[in-house]
Amino acid sequence: MSKVFLLGANKEIDRAKQVVEVNQIIQMEGYSYDRYIVYEVRKNDWGIAYKLINQRTKDFQTADIIRPLKEKFGIGYYYDSENPQFMDAFEVAILLQQAKDKKKAEDEKAEQEKIRVEQVKEIGRKRFAEIFPEDAQAVIVAHLRQNESDSYTDYYAYNTQRTVIIGFSKHKRDLFSEMRKHASNFEETAYLAEFNEDYEHREKYSMGDGYYLGASKYSGWIIEKEPVYNRERTIEDFAYIAGNEDNIHLKKTDTTPQSKPTKENTGGCTLVEYSAKAVAVFGDTKAIKDELKVMGGRFNSHLTFNGKRLAGWIFSKSQEQQLAVYFGLD
Repeated sequence: MSKVFLLGANKEIDRAKQVVEVNQIIQMEGYSYDRYIVYEVRKNDWGIAYKLINQRTKDFQTADIIRPLKEKFGIGYYYDSENPQFMDAFEVAILLQQAKDKKKAEDEKAEQEKIRVEQVKEIGRKRFAEIFPEDAQAVIVAHLRQNESDSYTDYYAYNTQRTVIIGFSKHKRDLFSEMRKHASNFEETAYLAEFNEDYEHREKYSMGDGYYLGASKYSGWIIEKEPVYNRERTIEDFAYIAGNEDNIHLKKTDTTPQSKPTKENTGGCTLVEYSAKAVAVFGDTKAIKDELKVMGGRFNSHLTFNGKRLAGWIFSKSQEQQLAVYFGLD
């Protein structure tokens, strides 16, 4: 059981045969090229395990195969069989203590983070359960993605930087019209409320990303539906997200634009509080569109005002005062 055959190197290795000693220096080849110290040699049912410390990072590692450098083939741990190098035992003891101190600090930090995450999730479970409709069959979410692709190596990937809950659905069907409807609930995805066929992605095939609304699946915001199959499981899945109140942007009842105060300037443009975190400008804005864009506005032809679908400009609530001054309403 202790023998293995390395196909690439075309060599059989007996892991029960000890090849290096305690305090001996070995090195990693083909990956990090770091140097390691063997601080302990252990025997088990599968052979010998070499306990290592990375001299640079002071991280612990374990190796069961260490090959002679003169027979180097591929990535792995190697030792110099012709001119073996050793570290003074006292220096190894100091390095070992440093590695232990680092490991302890990392473990304590990890435990603190575990406690913090659980505290956030505890808040999130309660918060999400309160807003989670009993008849909901899906959660409509917005994901902010960051591109991690490398075109030189044909590697394509992304990671999710943030997830925001923007609505619920009474069915599991993927409808882009429904996604667009909820896009306006969140300021940063409001531009997706406008119909754009290029934003509609249908990837319900093997290795596909399903149905999602957005410019790209690798970067920026996308909107998709996550089906609910088990209510308690869904609450747990969204607990950490809901733990941050700013990750919840739902359309509030009885707060439609027509019931909110508006301001109108002599040029016929209307400034309205569109949501809790957004304001909108309606009217003849063609002549000032460049100025509105500079002030951070996004044009959207599918906004709703006084119960009607209208084109307008959507702004962050923080821009309300600046807009009021610009239109002479302050």
